[in-house]
Amino acid sequence: MPERPAGLARRLGVFDATMLVMGGIVGSGIFINPYVVAQQVRTPFLILGAWVVGGAVALAGALVYAELAARRPEVGGQYAYLRDAFHPAVAFVYGWTLLLVTQTGGMAAVAVTFARYFLEITQAPVSDALVAAMALAVLTIINCFGVRAGSNVQSALMVMKIVAIAALVLAGLLLARPAAASTAGFLDRPPSMDLVTGFGAAMTPVLFAYGGWQTTSFMAGEMKNSVRDLPRALLIGVTGVVALYVSVTYVFVHALGASGLAATSTPASAVMRSALGERGATFIALGIAISTLGFLSQGMLTAPRVYFAMAEDGVFFRGVAWIHPRTAAPAVAIALQGVVAIIITVSGRYEQILNYVVSVDFILFGMTGLSLLVFRRREPFSKGFRTPGHPFTTLCFVIASFLVVASTIYKYPSNSVIGLAILLTGVPVYFLWRGDKR
Repeated sequence: MPERPAGLARRLGVFDATMLVMGGIVGSGIFINPYVVAQQVRTPFLILGAWVVGGAVALAGALVYAELAARRPEVGGQYAYLRDAFHPAVAFVYGWTLLLVTQTGGMAAVAVTFARYFLEITQAPVSDALVAAMALAVLTIINCFGVRAGSNVQSALMVMKIVAIAALVLAGLLLARPAAASTAGFLDRPPSMDLVTGFGAAMTPVLFAYGGWQTTSFMAGEMKNSVRDLPRALLIGVTGVVALYVSVTYVFVHALGASGLAATSTPASAVMRSALGERGATFIALGIAISTLGFLSQGMLTAPRVYFAMAEDGVFFRGVAWIHPRTAAPAVAIALQGVVAIIITVSGRYEQILNYVVSVDFILFGMTGLSLLVFRRREPFSKGFRTPGHPFTTLCFVIASFLVVASTIYKYPSNSVIGLAILLTGVPVYFLWRGDKR
């Protein structure tokens, strides 16, 4: 098994890792996506059920990644799992899409969301693209000062997110006027394939909102004891987010009703406005801005470790593996991601890019789940965490991931083809790179 690069500083504990797990999940999705779910399934039981089932899938994924982290406690996380289970080309394609599309495109979109809420609060006479680019630049600089600086900022922002979500839940329960009692039953239509497909459509935005916990695995090489702390952080962090998400959704249904939730694209603002008037709406706008900024901070801290690992493996520019001698941070990898994200932000193409990579993201999730089956066959016994219920737990996660892929391809075939084409461009690039090295 390859050793951790000696130059990376191992300074993160279980609290830091838990905040990274939660910060990688909680962005703006939980404040907005419940209304999309309510448009697909129209009873409180089904709406809450979608978030509970989505949480179960996320928890299954966390259990899988927890064992993978114990088996491969290396920098790069998911990149290392795919490399060692299948082939270095598979891992390279993952890192390739992460840098060019998945991570940077997502960060660009979230940065613009932050900018819009920031400008709504401050009324500053500047463009949202400028604010978004500045936010990305500042976070890039902070993380170049070292893993401790980046982690401290991330942890502080995550604590503020939790406070904002707790305030939303309490205000919705105690101060907002409850919606009229629903006369609908548990189901909004008779048991049928139409009900199954409707619930499946509701699960897509739920699973997207739960995504992101896997990025903490990238930081394994900078944890004091990754074999012990990363599995704990994954389980504590994902369980905590499930509790937060189900609580928020319950408050939305309680205050707005199923039909009212489906009718508003800003349910968090609607609940806080009902509870506290315009001050409440301003407060939650600030909370969403902090939440998106924290999501950006987490992405800026974690994902560059993948590009660093690629460079260490000799399949990317060697300079990307450079470590700052004083801060022990992979500064070039961090700066590279920041520059690409800023370019996508100012180009205004992030929405199109995100449409292309939905299926790609979940293909790689499913592949990572399959990697645990490969490792279990090759190395039946290992020290450290073992996934409870394997292989059932693992297969549930893999199947859920591939069902999202199938659903996305069915609903958006042209976008999915473009996303798959972007992914496949990494294959010839990998072999050309390897050929040049030889």
